[in-house]
Amino acid sequence: MNKRSGTKMKRSRGTLIFDICNTIFMIFIIFICIYPIWYVIVNSLNDAKDAMMGGIYWWPRVFSLDNYKAVFEDNKVLQAFKVTIAKTILGTSLNVFFTAMVAYPLSKKYLVGRKYYMAIGTITMFFSGGLIPTFILYKKLHLLNTFMVYIIPAAFNFFNLLIFINFFREIPPSLEESARLDGASDWKIFYKIVLPLSKPVLATITLFAGVGQWNDYFNGVMYITDRVDLEPIQTYLYRMVAEVQSSQMASSISASNITASDTTSTSIKLAAMVITTLPICCVYPFLQKYFVKGMMVGAVKE
Repeated sequence: MNKRSGTKMKRSRGTLIFDICNTIFMIFIIFICIYPIWYVIVNSLNDAKDAMMGGIYWWPRVFSLDNYKAVFEDNKVLQAFKVTIAKTILGTSLNVFFTAMVAYPLSKKYLVGRKYYMAIGTITMFFSGGLIPTFILYKKLHLLNTFMVYIIPAAFNFFNLLIFINFFREIPPSLEESARLDGASDWKIFYKIVLPLSKPVLATITLFAGVGQWNDYFNGVMYITDRVDLEPIQTYLYRMVAEVQSSQMASSISASNITASDTTSTSIKLAAMVITTLPICCVYPFLQKYFVKGMMVGAVKE
């Protein structure tokens, strides 16, 4: 009895030590992930001129909302937000609908040529034509410097297609068979039966496509020259950061000699970063319950 109790005591102590070390480690990981976001928020809420002195790490030293006012008063920023919101809503909706529509027939093993379609799609996941051929293709399609350059190329994603296919295979075939006996067509089965049962995977792909569209800055840099009407907010922030860094390098300004205008532009940049991140942070909690289920079910392959 004494040996057994001693072994239990050792195990319980070992488990306790492991739990403590694991908790400390996880707290450290959470801290290094969250603190950069907190740092941006704190500095965006601080007065721009006071921020020149530095030393703002945990709380705003001089609380001010002038940075956010400047963001919303800037017509370029507001237009960039409108472009981002429009391309996110339209691009996400088209991506989810079109990918689901293509995935439904490909989920049927009796589809003629299914293996060849899947093989061609799989190749595109690992190999691409490259930046220059893509640019030439967009030019031939008259997509350069147009709003549709954000929408049409992003209307289909083969990785999302695989998730849709594996989820559609989990739907009992008896539901479709009974619908066919009642005279339902393939389109009606897809709209009335398949899509209503696919809310978890629809939410998952919506989150994937929405975050991708919202955070995309590369298309705006490479394919858009109209910075006034067609530039999204992420590209606007990218250009702002690049211009601030290039101006500081060219003039070799030390941190102690940064002017108030430079600091104001930096503060506005931080405020814009917070505003651009906020919508995704607000939407994610509502999709999280579907997100986990959609990923687990869609990832299981027969």
